Amino acid sequence: MADHKAETAAAETATTRLRVMVVDDHPMWRDGVARDLEEEGFEVVATADGVGSAGRRAAAVAPDVVLMDMQLPDGSGADATAAVLDVSPSTRVLVLSASDERDDVLEAVKAGASGYLVKSSSKTELIAAVRATADGQAVFTPGLAGLILGEYRRMSAQPDPDHSRPTLTDRETEVLRYVAKGLSAKQIASRLSLSHRTVENHVQATLRKLQLGNRVELTRYAIEHGLDD
Repeated sequence: MADHKAETAAAETATTRLRVMVVDDHPMWRDGVARDLEEEGFEVVATADGVGSAGRRAAAVAPDVVLMDMQLPDGSGADATAAVLDVSPSTRVLVLSASDERDDVLEAVKAGASGYLVKSSSKTELIAAVRATADGQAVFTPGLAGLILGEYRRMSAQPDPDHSRPTLTDRETEVLRYVAKGLSAKQIASRLSLSHRTVENHVQATLRKLQLGNRVELTRYAIEHGLDD
């Protein structure tokens, strides 16, 4: 019982270190999401209702994760994502939108978003997605991940012949193959009989070697080089 309480306390402490900003032009929705996050122990450091305010507030508070709507009064969520990442490159953006249209999803990812959830997702799904995004994972509502992978396959039909390929270790390549298949770090750890931390270390090392920013870009790289078979 004591061990369980200690684990719960440790998890809550880890969560409180995550600083989140919510960008949405609907006050009731924005406030409701902020309240849900705070109830789970996250620190909501700012809210914004448009592209301009999102950029200004991200510059001031440098949040760990931004929850981003796609429809804003002064531009798109993709515009706001680019504005946030321009002033706070280490921030990760998770889109939370009513739209699941292909163009919206691709536009957000191309702007640098790490994931995309639709607003019909449950509170439990949202909280898990924010934590996963903070951990560097690419999180998508079921069905949208396939759309992204399909687009990357189309874009890689004519790869750049001059693109040099950094040398990865056998283990890094093995982990990268599983990342390209959409497996989480925990699932990869189970498949390879490794610890979750070891898998994360391999992923981070691979990101550094390939000079990529997140798992979405890593997945694209793997597909372009035929590592998703």
